[in-house]
Amino acid sequence: MKSVFLFLLLASQVTFSQDLKIMSYNIRLDTQSDGDNQWSKRKEFLTDQVKFYMPDFMGVQEALPQQMSYIDSTLTGYGFIGKGRDDGKSKGEHSAIFYNSDKFKLLEENTFWLSETPEKPSKGWDAAYNRVCTYGLFQNKKNKKKVWVFNTHFDHVGDIARAESSKLILEKIRKINRDNLPVVLTGDFNLEADTRPLQLIKEQMDDAQKVCRGIVFGPEGTFNAFEFNKPVTTRIDYIFINRNTMEVVKFATLSDSKDCRYPSDHLPIYAEINFR
Repeated sequence: MKSVFLFLLLASQVTFSQDLKIMSYNIRLDTQSDGDNQWSKRKEFLTDQVKFYMPDFMGVQEALPQQMSYIDSTLTGYGFIGKGRDDGKSKGEHSAIFYNSDKFKLLEENTFWLSETPEKPSKGWDAAYNRVCTYGLFQNKKNKKKVWVFNTHFDHVGDIARAESSKLILEKIRKINRDNLPVVLTGDFNLEADTRPLQLIKEQMDDAQKVCRGIVFGPEGTFNAFEFNKPVTTRIDYIFINRNTMEVVKFATLSDSKDCRYPSDHLPIYAEINFR
């Protein structure tokens, strides 16, 4: 009887811990200048890594069309949303969201530009490149619970652009989330934690790593620059959640490698989150 009770207790905990599995992954664009770290030499390990963790949602950054096609064809049971930042179709980098289409139904989707004209392809403020944010409203097919998922990639140059991008995304969330549903925001923000644009986000959302009630695992940093033998200390990738709707039970920065090489110049981050 004792063993049966223990089994049921563990089973209930496993079920409870898997409401949402979230990953954010800057996969590094496909460029021959990366030499031994170029996409063709790391793409298989990268997608195997994703298959191992099986996130419900994965926000990717820097994904060029050929990378999107490869990931889409390799990850069975997943769909994706997102548009190329250059033309609003398929050209240029994507900040796309891959989602478990067996578990979640897509109800709504959109991509907007981080600029003064967010409805069309554009470069905002003092940014070096066009930047986008992709979002979708998803519903769990079994329990019918809904969640908004946002994914973005902030500019690496423009200080004004990063601050205004934070404001723009927060305003978008405020406008569309009229029912106060759970919201997850993933991305490469090209910012460390104490910077003003991130503080703007933290005034309204929680940093999943910092509010995790369970184990926090892995390096503090996320940007590795393909330098395998150096500590990873620069943290610029984040998962944020809106307050009072969810709790984070596990958080990890994933430093998996193969033959002393990382699958990207960023480490993916991963969180398991429960609805409240």
